Amino acid sequence: MSLIQVPWLTAIILLPLMASLAIPLIPDKEGKTVRWYGLGVALADFALMIYAFWHHYDFQNSGFQLVEKYSWVPQLGLNWSVAVDGLSMPLVLLTGLINTLAIFAAWKVTNKPRLFYALMLVMYSAQLGVFVAQDLLLFFLMWEIELVPVYLLISIWGGQNRRYAATKFILYTAAASIFILVAGFAMAFSGDTVTFDMAALGMKDYSTALELLVYAGFLIAFGVKMPIFPLHTWLPDAHGEASAPGSMILAGVLLKMGGYALIRFNIEMLPNAHVTFAPVLAILGVVNIVYGACCAFAQTNLKRRLAYSSIAHMGFVLIGIASYTEIGISGAVLQMVSHGLIAASLFFLSGVTYERTHTLMMDKMGGMGKVMPRTFALFTVGSMASLALPGMSGFVGELMVFLGISSSDVYSSNFKVVVVLLSAVGVILTPIYLLSMLRQVFYGKQNEELQLDKFIPDVRPRELFITACLLVPIIGIGLYPKLITQTYDVKAVELAAHARQVLPVVAHQQPSSLYSRLLKAPTLAASPVESLVNITE
Repeated sequence: MSLIQVPWLTAIILLPLMASLAIPLIPDKEGKTVRWYGLGVALADFALMIYAFWHHYDFQNSGFQLVEKYSWVPQLGLNWSVAVDGLSMPLVLLTGLINTLAIFAAWKVTNKPRLFYALMLVMYSAQLGVFVAQDLLLFFLMWEIELVPVYLLISIWGGQNRRYAATKFILYTAAASIFILVAGFAMAFSGDTVTFDMAALGMKDYSTALELLVYAGFLIAFGVKMPIFPLHTWLPDAHGEASAPGSMILAGVLLKMGGYALIRFNIEMLPNAHVTFAPVLAILGVVNIVYGACCAFAQTNLKRRLAYSSIAHMGFVLIGIASYTEIGISGAVLQMVSHGLIAASLFFLSGVTYERTHTLMMDKMGGMGKVMPRTFALFTVGSMASLALPGMSGFVGELMVFLGISSSDVYSSNFKVVVVLLSAVGVILTPIYLLSMLRQVFYGKQNEELQLDKFIPDVRPRELFITACLLVPIIGIGLYPKLITQTYDVKAVELAAHARQVLPVVAHQQPSSLYSRLLKAPTLAASPVESLVNITE
């Protein structure tokens, strides 16, 4: 007698979506019942994914697990195909944790509460769908569904310039989605068979020119979401105007969608083109780190400073992806998880501070440490994690990336030295702007306009619980990284081996390629555009 296979992933994805449809039926104008309903759904979904992964996921298996595939729209070739592996599973858990805490953080939303919590649950489902989709059309559908709730959450519950920030976000991300669609269709219709199955797309044999063009298209699309310089300008505006729960999800989950897709599509499916573009990713990573740190130092708005800090930290993900080493790729994944936790905690605490002071301008704050000592202590711990203090998860992720690029035998010694030294400049700048932020907000002379002599409540039990749920895993991963790395170690090994196996072949086919010139000489080689021109000629 065979047991019926439980569709765990389908249930995990659809539970928040289906629950959101019932919210308009809840007779609750003030939002007290709706918020408990939304939190209960989020907790139930998070508990469901923990149970499914704990009992039905094999950490030593690098392949896809919990595979589910159903024919959805046969006329379009669209299948409901979902699965998880070592790359997506930790990000699914991160999505569950951040979204649950963000819903709990939105406890005081009284403006259109039913719409707010419905959008939060729809966005929750779409984000999960992005990380587990194994059909290109399904991936694109989930990617697009996620955009609408974010736009509405910023434009309705954001700050003074919320409409500008929301419009800029949707224009950037919607334009980037066009590149996903065009590049995806180019892959699907290449060759004798038409397929949208991502595993089948990865096995196709593409021409070099097509693979380079598709890689570039995906890089632009995912670079906007990640974000990569110069496609980043929407992020500071969105963070600066979004509410605290919105910023938690933006920094904690949305940026990771870009990094995840870059590994899933550009490395796994297009390894030949990755040979040409990998050094470019490393260079862009360095630019992100240095540029993001410099811009962060110049910001007087608390949330904009944290937003540019996120841009800098995502540069380490790019360098890890470009390293061609197991430890580098592992560091990139760890950096995504670590930054998701750290950024969510800092943006939540910035929301707590804003609720008390009604301003995000650091030059209008000061002396907050005396009246809000516990908030000050929590903000300090989060900042220490962000500046990669040893014993925190940020230190482990950045160290693994540095070791990965330094030990890579793909690049010349001079290139590696330049990448490491310039990245180290960003690492040095990080504590400067973070400690300066703490000094301006919590130390110094009190601003009389804030009327700090009146009673200002320190962090409340609910807020303390939310922050602790983020800081505890940050410290736990920092002290014992295996807590998270064991979930994807075998996948990182497979990714590095998969990327490296094409290196000798590509170097032999293209003697003047970027890879071979970097390997033989310390100078940089032709750009991807020049390589593409040489190939097409």
